[in-house]
Amino acid sequence: MMKFMFFMIFMIPLSLKKKMFWLNQYMYFCMFSMFMLMFSFNYLFMNISYFLGCDLLSYIMIMLTFWICSLMIMASFKIYKFNYYYELFLFLLLMLTISLYLTFSSLNLFIFYVFFEMSLVPTLILIIGWGYQPERIQAGIYLLFYTMLASLPMLISICYYYMKYNSLSYCNFFDVNYILMYLSMNMVFLVKMPMYFVHLWLPKAHVEAPVSGSMILAGIMLKLGGYGLMRVMKMFLIISMKINFYFIIISLIGGIFISLICLRQMDIKSLIAYSSVSHMGLVLCGIMTMNYWGMSGAFLMMIAHGLCSSGLFCLANINYERLSSRSLFLNKGMINILPSMSMWWFMFSACNMSAPPSLNLFGEILLINSLMSWSYYSFYTLIFLLFLSAAYSLYLYSYTQHGKMFSGWYSFNMGYLREYLLLFLHWFPLNLLILKGEYFILWI
Repeated sequence: MMKFMFFMIFMIPLSLKKKMFWLNQYMYFCMFSMFMLMFSFNYLFMNISYFLGCDLLSYIMIMLTFWICSLMIMASFKIYKFNYYYELFLFLLLMLTISLYLTFSSLNLFIFYVFFEMSLVPTLILIIGWGYQPERIQAGIYLLFYTMLASLPMLISICYYYMKYNSLSYCNFFDVNYILMYLSMNMVFLVKMPMYFVHLWLPKAHVEAPVSGSMILAGIMLKLGGYGLMRVMKMFLIISMKINFYFIIISLIGGIFISLICLRQMDIKSLIAYSSVSHMGLVLCGIMTMNYWGMSGAFLMMIAHGLCSSGLFCLANINYERLSSRSLFLNKGMINILPSMSMWWFMFSACNMSAPPSLNLFGEILLINSLMSWSYYSFYTLIFLLFLSAAYSLYLYSYTQHGKMFSGWYSFNMGYLREYLLLFLHWFPLNLLILKGEYFILWI
């Protein structure tokens, strides 16, 4: 595991050199390819060093990190084209990759906490440095304080746990039966996912972030919450049986409210951001059921959502670069001018509503089975949740592609090859991985 750390450290001078923009992206793809050769098909920890190691859950998350980070460079071509501090951008991206790599591969809860918090800083600088509106300062403060306020109790509970049990290793977790410990340890993950009631930072951060910031937030940062919950839930096996149903009820009913909010959004990025809250609510329900199907479904849904949501943000940015607006009132009639881009809009909208053969469908089937076996009454909320998910995805597609074109358009660029490749690299793994879906349910 350490060899990848050294590889990334040696990339630091490369990211600070002029005219090395595309070479950086190539290096991320190289890291992804090398890491894929080490792929583990079982639940055991492998490649263990002093404090690093990987099981299947870590492997997939690290591979997703390398993949999304390489596509972030491809999506941010305008930063390079207009020479908008792209060396600093590449450096921040590398720091973010290193922190996420160490977060996912750490075997110690405290090391996980340190790099979990470290990943917040480059994301904050990305939003404040390359965001679009002045409101990005407010969005950055929301992101920082929501996460920091929830993570301080976690630090205290980690110290208490170490003082009592003298171990923070994932392999040696002991059962803890304190409700205060449960809340303080898990609240930061619920904020990060985000759970309904603590989700307000996410739409703000997404709307104000540049395309790269939105991609890393949707693709990886939300998954940190799910990953952390999956790791620490085995500490709370007894108490979670008593209080998990509160979080499941909040997430299911909150998901319906969020889906209704999606149907009245007039900002494309805001709509996609709110749909992320709805999907991650379903992931949270799967983890909270504490059964095998729920955990596997949540894991699959996290991978699928990371690729699908990131692709939708890329599409929103492609429209924004041409029209300089994210308003659905102005982004109309796009099928007349960019019919091939309209095809990508349709395919990603179909994936967002969990149409076959996307990985979203596989994850959603497992999550529905898990929730139905947990309680039959969850069926009544799931009906509305799944119907409204299809409704806002179709609303997003039909509103942007059909209707009369805005008469104030001055000039227009067709789609570039880079953009089609970027969308293909999101869509292809999302629809291909379902053919080997059994590998993703072996990690427990």
